[in-house]
Amino acid sequence: MIGRLKGTLVHKQPPWLMIDVHGVGYELEAPMSTFYDLPELGKEVVLLTHYAQKEDAVALYGFLSEGERRLFRDVQKVSGIGAKIALAILSGASVDEFARLVQAGDVTALTRIPGIGKKTAERIVVELRDRAADFTGGAPPVAGRGVANDPVSEASVALQQLGYKPAEIARMVKEAAAGDSPEEIIRKALKSVLRSG
Repeated sequence: MIGRLKGTLVHKQPPWLMIDVHGVGYELEAPMSTFYDLPELGKEVVLLTHYAQKEDAVALYGFLSEGERRLFRDVQKVSGIGAKIALAILSGASVDEFARLVQAGDVTALTRIPGIGKKTAERIVVELRDRAADFTGGAPPVAGRGVANDPVSEASVALQQLGYKPAEIARMVKEAAAGDSPEEIIRKALKSVLRSG
């Protein structure tokens, strides 16, 4: 099992990134919470990983903090939630914010995350409320962030891969387009979704 990678960041386009570790390129899928704080391309990065093997696929997921990885693993124990929804949760809310929503039983806010309906949100609250306080903590994120060539396009692609529909994406990106990087646009767009409704 691969639990941690330390190497050079050679590619990042949400939700995918690649790290060169002594000549071997590891391709990982990561939530936006990790992308927000990645260093520039060519810089060293350390990521905690989650290795998942299914009958027909192998996947590697990367996280900057133990809290992110713990939430990613724990939320998949809830019936009906897989890796895609777990990544959407981490992309739509910080670990602390998600823990707060779960502890408060805020089903309405949880349903604003793509892939989470009312019943799934209710299951999350019931099954994770006692453990929500344990999600926080872990290693601090690595500082630094790169600027993309076309931030709006990259943000739109990432939001689409998180499960948002084109009309929603257009509205979200338009409202958040004042950001100077794809990560900043996505951060503002996702925060606006959690606050609206």
